[in-house]
Amino acid sequence: MNLEMARLFRSISHGVYAIGVADAEGPNAFTAAWVMQTSFDPPMLALSINPICKSYRKLMAGGFFSVNVVPADRPEWAGHFARPATSDKLAGIAWTAGQGGIPLLADAIAWFQCRLAGTLASGDHMVAVGRVLDGRFNFPEREPLSYRDTGNLDGSAALYPDDF
Repeated sequence: MNLEMARLFRSISHGVYAIGVADAEGPNAFTAAWVMQTSFDPPMLALSINPICKSYRKLMAGGFFSVNVVPADRPEWAGHFARPATSDKLAGIAWTAGQGGIPLLADAIAWFQCRLAGTLASGDHMVAVGRVLDGRFNFPEREPLSYRDTGNLDGSAALYPDDF
């Protein structure tokens, strides 16, 4: 395991997000830390997603995604939404359906609804870019969860190459 490399990359500050997707079979959500704004006009966001995941197929089929900002006082969401999509990860989570049925989490600090605008291959992930259609603050006074604060919850230390 390359813990030093993981520590190095965790020095790049970014938050933790629950990304909502949906297709004809229903909704799902997954944890993402690689999310960023890419444009002011029109407003656009990009996220990184592993193309072997069920959520990637849902994103491609549905054409919409939500970005839900995880609060610092809900670190368990990072692990919860990181689980494989073998069970209903939205069970017990308060949410409403947005565009195309995407989950908008009631307890998120804020959420954005996006229409998929394109994708780009990036190593072992795909970058998905979406045009922001709508957004809302639910709890502007709360602090967002930082990826750095999740430790090695996602097991990423084992994914970095040894020959960096």
